[in-house]
Amino acid sequence: MLTRTLINIEAGRDAGGSRPAENDAFAGEFAHDLMRAFASRPRSISPKYFYDEQGSQLFDRICDLPEYYPTRTEVGILAAKAGEIAAQMGPRAEIVEFGAGSLRKVRLLLDAMDRPARYLPIDISGEHLARSAGALQRDYPGLDVQPVVADYTQRLLLPATLPGAGRRVGFFPGSTIGNFTPAEALHFLQVAGQVLRGGALLLGADLVKDPAVLHAAYNDAQGVTADFNLNLLARANRELGTRFVLEHFAHSAFYNAPLQRIEMHLVSRQRQRIALGGECHEIDEGETLHTENSHKFTVEGLRALAARAGFRPGPVWTDDEKLFSVHWLHAPT
Repeated sequence: MLTRTLINIEAGRDAGGSRPAENDAFAGEFAHDLMRAFASRPRSISPKYFYDEQGSQLFDRICDLPEYYPTRTEVGILAAKAGEIAAQMGPRAEIVEFGAGSLRKVRLLLDAMDRPARYLPIDISGEHLARSAGALQRDYPGLDVQPVVADYTQRLLLPATLPGAGRRVGFFPGSTIGNFTPAEALHFLQVAGQVLRGGALLLGADLVKDPAVLHAAYNDAQGVTADFNLNLLARANRELGTRFVLEHFAHSAFYNAPLQRIEMHLVSRQRQRIALGGECHEIDEGETLHTENSHKFTVEGLRALAARAGFRPGPVWTDDEKLFSVHWLHAPT
């Protein structure tokens, strides 16, 4: 007979029944989306909830894994082409980085740029962003660094361009655009086009390739990606007072070739009853919570998507093996 586990959540409250003292609104949104995820079929939730402090640290570890080619490949492209990219930016450019994280890649651009005017990193994890931005500011004392804690998938209100600054250039590396559905990717590009009007977007996009390479990248031998996936439930335990038993879920990542995307799921190892927001949800053994998509692109497919959003495609840089691409996209005027 299958064992049954009862997991309780009251939206926005910790294990002791008190309201979270920090980031209460976001906790309420997380609780709402988690309840909706377990009530829906198929079950899915936004990958943005991966990125609390612990999740951001786990992702930094993923980027250094031998199987995970995207980070080192994109860094190699940026390092080799930084001069050409800086020439496209022009003098006194402002950089807006969407989903900034640890701020490692932007240093390659800053070192090559002609007197950058300001850097606006945007990320949803405020603590992680503040620490990374502080370290960057110490290393670039003459640079105006203004971190912005926000969900960049929503409408953005950014400071006005500095007097005397050049064009505003968005930076969206890591193929994070692949985490969106096609409709969401188009919407993000349209929003970015409005924020960057008259400027440009530097966009990293992972390319379609051998499925074996993709499988290894998302199923690393050390299990860091599995920990990253499971951290979504661990975060709910920490922030919402849920009682998910992580051992009752397994990490699953596979390449869906017809949709040209990696899918990540949390698979229920057994039949479970989960109480969320006053309702009880049954999850059978083998059923999943879909936590992330990572779409892969062709160069022409990405350029066509950007053009639909109003961008004018410019130069494209790739590595020799055509694993990854970096695109210069002129924003609408």
